[in-house]
Amino acid sequence: QVQLVESGGGLVQAGGSLRLSCAVSGRAFSSYAMGWFRQAAGKDRESVASISRSGSSTYYADSVKGRFTISRDNAKNTVYLQMNSLKPDDTAAYYCAAKISLGYESTYNVWKQYNYWGQGTQITVSS
Repeated sequence: QVQLVESGGGLVQAGGSLRLSCAVSGRAFSSYAMGWFRQAAGKDRESVASISRSGSSTYYADSVKGRFTISRDNAKNTVYLQMNSLKPDDTAAYYCAAKISLGYESTYNVWKQYNYWGQGTQITVSS
Protein backbone atom coordinates (compact mmCIF):
# COMPACT_ATOMS: atom_id res chain seq x y z
CA GLN A 1 0.00 0.00 0.00
CA VAL A 2 1.42 3.36 -1.02
CA GLN A 3 1.23 6.03 1.64
CA LEU A 4 1.60 9.77 1.16
CA VAL A 5 2.20 11.96 4.19
CA GLU A 6 2.04 15.75 3.89
CA SER A 7 3.65 18.14 6.32
CA GLY A 8 4.38 21.84 6.59
CA GLY A 9 0.93 23.37 6.76
CA GLY A 10 -0.19 25.96 9.25
CA LEU A 11 -1.22 29.55 9.80
CA VAL A 12 0.64 32.34 8.04
CA GLN A 13 0.09 36.02 7.39
CA ALA A 14 -0.57 37.31 3.92
CA GLY A 15 2.68 37.81 2.07
CA GLY A 16 4.39 35.04 3.99
CA SER A 17 5.82 31.74 2.83
CA LEU A 18 5.37 28.07 3.61
CA ARG A 19 6.93 24.91 2.28
CA LEU A 20 4.88 21.75 2.04
CA SER A 21 6.50 18.33 1.88
CA CYS A 22 4.96 15.03 0.87
CA ALA A 23 6.81 11.84 1.68
CA VAL A 24 5.84 8.78 -0.34
CA SER A 25 6.38 5.22 0.84
CA GLY A 26 7.69 2.42 -1.32
CA ARG A 27 10.32 2.06 -4.01
CA ALA A 28 8.36 3.27 -7.03
CA PHE A 29 8.45 7.01 -6.37
CA SER A 30 10.35 7.78 -9.56
CA SER A 31 7.55 6.10 -11.50
CA TYR A 32 4.96 8.55 -10.22
CA ALA A 33 3.97 11.90 -11.56
CA MET A 34 3.09 14.01 -8.54
CA GLY A 35 0.58 16.74 -7.98
CA TRP A 36 -0.60 19.19 -5.37
CA PHE A 37 -4.27 19.97 -5.11
CA ARG A 38 -6.26 22.14 -2.77
CA GLN A 39 -9.83 22.38 -1.62
CA ALA A 40 -11.25 25.41 0.09
CA ALA A 41 -14.38 25.19 2.19
CA GLY A 42 -17.43 24.89 -0.03
CA LYS A 43 -15.40 24.67 -3.22
CA ASP A 44 -14.29 21.92 -5.57
CA ARG A 45 -10.84 20.40 -5.40
CA GLU A 46 -8.50 22.18 -7.79
CA SER A 47 -5.09 21.51 -9.21
CA VAL A 48 -2.32 23.73 -7.88
CA ALA A 49 0.82 22.28 -9.44
CA SER A 50 2.12 19.05 -10.86
CA ILE A 51 5.47 17.58 -11.81
CA SER A 52 6.53 14.75 -14.07
CA ARG A 53 8.24 11.67 -12.72
CA SER A 54 11.77 12.94 -13.40
CA GLY A 55 10.96 16.55 -12.62
CA SER A 56 11.61 17.70 -16.17
CA SER A 57 8.09 19.03 -16.66
CA THR A 58 5.97 21.14 -14.35
CA TYR A 59 2.55 22.71 -14.44
CA TYR A 60 1.07 25.54 -12.40
CA ALA A 61 -2.42 26.88 -12.09
CA ASP A 62 -2.65 30.48 -13.22
CA SER A 63 -3.63 31.53 -9.71
CA VAL A 64 -0.27 30.40 -8.27
CA LYS A 65 2.08 30.89 -11.20
CA GLY A 66 5.10 32.93 -10.18
CA ARG A 67 4.42 32.40 -6.47
CA PHE A 68 4.53 28.61 -5.98
CA THR A 69 7.24 26.17 -7.00
CA ILE A 70 6.88 22.42 -7.15
CA SER A 71 9.96 20.21 -6.96
CA ARG A 72 10.86 16.66 -6.13
CA ASP A 73 13.77 14.67 -4.77
CA ASN A 74 13.56 11.13 -6.09
CA ALA A 75 16.36 10.01 -3.77
CA LYS A 76 14.23 11.04 -0.78
CA ASN A 77 10.84 9.96 -2.16
CA THR A 78 9.58 13.46 -1.48
CA VAL A 79 7.77 16.18 -3.39
CA TYR A 80 7.72 19.79 -2.25
CA LEU A 81 5.58 22.85 -2.76
CA GLN A 82 7.27 26.14 -1.97
CA MET A 83 4.63 28.80 -1.53
CA ASN A 84 5.60 32.46 -1.47
CA SER A 85 3.58 35.66 -1.38
CA LEU A 86 0.65 33.83 0.12
CA LYS A 87 -2.79 35.37 -0.12
CA PRO A 88 -5.97 34.78 1.89
CA ASP A 89 -7.41 33.11 -1.24
CA ASP A 90 -4.77 30.40 -0.84
CA THR A 91 -6.48 29.22 2.34
CA ALA A 92 -7.46 25.59 1.82
CA ALA A 93 -6.66 22.01 2.64
CA TYR A 94 -3.72 20.96 0.47
CA TYR A 95 -3.31 17.42 -0.77
CA CYS A 96 -0.49 15.69 -2.56
CA ALA A 97 -1.24 12.92 -5.02
CA ALA A 98 0.67 10.32 -6.99
CA LYS A 99 -0.13 8.96 -10.42
CA ILE A 100 1.51 5.88 -11.88
CA SER A 101 3.28 7.23 -14.95
CA LEU A 102 5.53 4.51 -16.31
CA GLY A 103 7.33 5.61 -19.45
CA TYR A 104 5.76 9.05 -19.61
CA GLU A 105 7.19 12.43 -18.68
CA SER A 106 3.84 14.12 -18.28
CA THR A 107 2.08 16.28 -15.77
CA TYR A 108 -1.53 15.65 -14.81
CA ASN A 109 -4.00 18.25 -13.70
CA VAL A 110 -7.23 16.37 -13.09
CA TRP A 111 -7.68 14.86 -9.66
CA LYS A 112 -9.41 11.76 -11.02
CA GLN A 113 -6.24 10.83 -12.87
CA TYR A 114 -4.34 10.19 -9.65
CA ASN A 115 -3.98 6.81 -7.99
CA TYR A 116 -2.90 7.70 -4.45
CA TRP A 117 -3.63 10.58 -2.08
CA GLY A 118 -2.34 12.01 1.14
CA GLN A 119 -4.54 12.93 4.05
CA GLY A 120 -4.19 16.66 3.49
CA THR A 121 -2.73 19.55 5.43
CA GLN A 122 -4.49 22.81 6.24
CA ILE A 123 -3.10 26.18 5.23
CA THR A 124 -4.71 29.31 6.55
CA VAL A 125 -3.56 32.69 5.32
CA SER A 126 -4.68 35.63 7.44
CA SER A 127 -5.10 39.11 6.03
